[in-house]
Parts: sequence; structure tokens; C-alpha cells
Amino acid sequence: MKARCVVVDSSQSPYSRLKPVPIESVKLKDDFWAPRVKTLVKVTLPTQYELLEETGRLDNFRRAAGKVRTDFKGFFFNDSDVYKWVEAASYVLAFNRDSRIEKMVNSVIEEISDAQDDDGYLNTYFVFERKAERWTNLRDMHELYCAGHLIQAAIAHHRATGERMFLDVAVKFARHITGVFGPGKMLGVPGHPEIEMALVELYRVTHLEAFLNLARFFIDNRGCGLVGGSVELIDHRPFRELEEIVGHAVRSIYLNCGAADVYMETGDETLLGALKRLWVNMTRCKMYVTGGLGSRYVGEAFGENYELPNRRAYAETCAAVANVMWNWRMLLATGDAEYADVMELSLYNGALAGIGLDGKSYFYINPLADRGRHRRQRWFECACCPPNIARLIASVPGYFYSTSREGVWVHLYASNDALIELNGRHVRLVQETNYPWSGHV
Repeated sequence: MKARCVVVDSSQSPYSRLKPVPIESVKLKDDFWAPRVKTLVKVTLPTQYELLEETGRLDNFRRAAGKVRTDFKGFFFNDSDVYKWVEAASYVLAFNRDSRIEKMVNSVIEEISDAQDDDGYLNTYFVFERKAERWTNLRDMHELYCAGHLIQAAIAHHRATGERMFLDVAVKFARHITGVFGPGKMLGVPGHPEIEMALVELYRVTHLEAFLNLARFFIDNRGCGLVGGSVELIDHRPFRELEEIVGHAVRSIYLNCGAADVYMETGDETLLGALKRLWVNMTRCKMYVTGGLGSRYVGEAFGENYELPNRRAYAETCAAVANVMWNWRMLLATGDAEYADVMELSLYNGALAGIGLDGKSYFYINPLADRGRHRRQRWFECACCPPNIARLIASVPGYFYSTSREGVWVHLYASNDALIELNGRHVRLVQETNYPWSGHV
């Protein structure tokens, strides 16, 4: 039986104001989003799958499983690109059981499952000759980051299809991680935040408090110098004391996503207070008019207040995607419309610029001014952005609405037909508009 496929399931979160509406409940019928989703299914996901194969990312899993004898290919964090692709494809399966996509997803999940160690560990870089190096360099080597993306992909697949195989892989890996880190165990935090929000979402699926507790542990121990105490890694001050948004833009915003998720489960007002301060600083002083984030090439980082050059803008596509993700969580937590406004801004302008209308060309960075030399690329050696924008577009129907006891909340505008569960009844809501070309809804 298929589960409700939502990106963030705050439906049972005691400190959230709003509940999400499942992706499959919203049928897009417009001339803006519907064609993009169609292109995603027909072009983006198949071509990305081919590139995962072509660049050796899938062979890395086969190598880890002992199926092929070859060297590891690419960056040490390449597993995460595979997981983001599976997450994107899984969201599509929630509303379109395209047989071609389903076959690809099933084959990739099988490769992932076969690569898992008996103790639950799963990272194709740290096998064989590097097995002894596991968990020895949390600052640089992205083990927990990759684990977070695995967990998110597995949850998306479970919610979209009702199947458990990939979810079981994620739970087994998460249990391994909770056995390594925590009070009385190894002290550490991820150099690249991501796993925090994934662990909270896994807690929402499994109701195992160990996962929520570990997410909180990672946030509580940030700022203690466990990954060097640098500003770039947001390890210079405890999270609850932060006043200014700094560091690597994607890391910073992913950390905020995790903190927002922990708040919705625990009601820790010190987390919410820090998040609100960081949001005000970001939106007033460090965000481009497109919703893009990160002005510096060095460290892919936020600059000083009002340091927002146009030609030298970095504005990584992943940072704009993260901006959507964080504002969605803040919106669910508080119900404040200002978060919906920034979510929409970044979605339409900052994030969508990262993919061409052809569905197979991408920007990694998005400067606001250029002399005509900046062109989209087929792929990147560091290919975090293409599958990230894919998972965002695939999940877009899930950002349109939310509900509360008061009724249905509308956050995005496009012609669509939605069937929404509200207070035990089903409500049909139909939008007709030419938005964003016309403001009339």
C-alpha cells in the first residue's frame, strides 16, 4: 500500500503549525510547472541515470559489493549524487508510475543494497583499502553527509511506493551510526551538515527516538571545535548563540533545516530563536534578489553583510535549493507567510536557473551579470547540483498547500486540481491562473 509522499512530514510534529499535503494529491495543469515536471520524467531523470552510469558512480556500488574489480571513480562524496537521483525519481513515482523510471530506480536500489556491509555501514569510498579510515575525518570526508542523502532517498521511496527494502537499508545504516556517535560514544559532528534533517525524518517514519536524539546531539555539539572550529563549517560558536549567517552556504542552510526539524519535534525555543535571527540576517543582508545565496567563490560561502556582487556572485544552485527547503520547514513550524514568500522567490529565480528548459543542461553557479561566457553544462565533475534541482522539481507539487485546524493554506500558485484531507474530510481545491505571467489567481 502506498504511503503519503511528503517531503517533510510534520503531520504528527507537536510543535509545527502546519501539516503538508502529499505530492500525489496535487495534479499540475499549468503551462509553467507541468511541462517542467514532464521534461523531468522524460529527459532529466533518464539522462542523469545515464551519467551516473557513465561517470562510474554506479560502478562504485558494484565495486563495493564485489561485483566488479575496478578503482573507485570520482570524488569521495559521489554516492550522494546517486541518492539524490533516487529521491527525485521516487517523488515522480508518487504521482506517475512510469515503468522506465521505476525500472531504473529498482536497479539502483538493488546496487545500493548489495553494497551494504553486514554491520550496516554503507559508503563506497571507505571499502577495501580504506576501510580502516571510516569515521576518522568527519571534517572533510562527507561520510555523514552521504548517509543523510541515503536516508532521505530511502524515505522518499518508501513513502512513494510503500516498499520497505531501501528503507530497511537506511534504518540499518542509521542504527550503525547511532552505535558510533552519541553521549558516551564518539564525539563528532558532520563537516557537511545534512544528516540532521534526515535523522529527524527517519524518526518520523520509524518513531525510534534514537534517531531524533542523534540529530539533536549533532546540533548541540556544533561550535565546540569538533571539526576545527572554523567559520566556514559553522563550528565557531554553538548553534543557539549564532547571530549572523556565515560559512559555506549549503552547509549553513542544511544545518538550519536540521535545527528546524528538531524544533518541530522538541519545541526547543532556543533553536527557533536562533533560526529566526539567522533568517533575518540572511534575507536583509546576504540574499540576492533572486533568492540566491553565497557571494564568495572561496569556500562557496556567505560574505559580509551586503557583500552581494553581481558578476562575481557564486549563488550555487544547491544553495538556492537549500533556501527553499529551509523556508518550507520554517513555514511548517510557524505558519508565517514571510517564509512562503522567500521560498517562492528562491524556487522561481534562484533554483530554477540551475537547469535549462531542455532538462539536461545545468548551472552550478548563477552570477547575476555576465558577458555571455557563462553557459550551462551537461554535467560536472562535482555534480551535486543536477540531482538536487531534480529532486526539488519532482517534489514541487508538495509545496503548494498545507493544512491546519483552520483550513487549507495556499503557498504557491499554478493551475492545478488538488484533493486535500482536512479534519477527516476530503476537500477539492481547483486553481486557475496564468501565474507567474499574470498575477490574477
